[in-house]
Amino acid sequence: MKISFVGLGVMGYPMAGHLQKAGFEVTVYNRTTAKARKWADEFGGKMAETVPECVQEADVVLTCVGNDDDVRSVTTSDTGALKAMKAGSILIDHTTTSAELAEELLLACADDNVRFMDAPVSGGQAGAENGVLTIMCGGEQSDFDAMQKVFDAYGKSSVLMGKVGQGQRAKMVNQICIAGVLSGLSEGLILAEKAGLDVPTVVDCLKNGAAGSWQMENRAVTMSEDKYDFGFAIDWMIKDLGFCLDEAERLGVKLPLTEKTAGSYKELSEEGLGRMDTSVLMKAVQKSSKC
Repeated sequence: MKISFVGLGVMGYPMAGHLQKAGFEVTVYNRTTAKARKWADEFGGKMAETVPECVQEADVVLTCVGNDDDVRSVTTSDTGALKAMKAGSILIDHTTTSAELAEELLLACADDNVRFMDAPVSGGQAGAENGVLTIMCGGEQSDFDAMQKVFDAYGKSSVLMGKVGQGQRAKMVNQICIAGVLSGLSEGLILAEKAGLDVPTVVDCLKNGAAGSWQMENRAVTMSEDKYDFGFAIDWMIKDLGFCLDEAERLGVKLPLTEKTAGSYKELSEEGLGRMDTSVLMKAVQKSSKC
């Protein structure tokens, strides 16, 4: 199976590497050519200097870029993948985008006799590097089944959520839950510190109980140490929570905690903390907790 991977950021770079290691014939494209060349040297795959060149022989094209417009740039634009992909191949978008974009891509792919799935991922940079991502898929059952060997190369779990767009909606739920957990965790740590509790001991005690979470196990101690440089930047979370709030408005529901958290992240970004990871929410909660 020939696979093309478009977008070698902190997620795409190791994901494409896992595919090459798994025995697939992988060609990569990145906007910064030097990074694609570095990947090819490291993993032994191929690199291309344009998207059409990258995808023209591929059975599967995977994209993992920044936002909706970035996806359009590498897929439906005049220099994008769709005009060069062969009939019967499949495009899978791992970018976190709006559900509307996924539905837009489905129609565009159908016009070019290309199949499509939306498949955002969760697990962060560490999950990508260790090949243990969670993959939330939207599309046809037959395409999902056919792609299991691909997903298994870099994923711990892949689940078909429903039709195209439902993968992105599942990712919205994921981001809402992360925001809520970090809000509660931040308040808990503030109380623990004021009460004179040792945070590492508290984490060891609670992490295997009902309060346990990935965020507690991986971020609580660093949050208490005022360290926030661990991957997924809040500027990306602001984008993701914007999708959540737009979808909620479309469905006629209110998400007050998500709205409040998105506002806190925007304030932190305006203070120059936009590249810090999502656990930096602690700083906003600390401000609001002062009597």
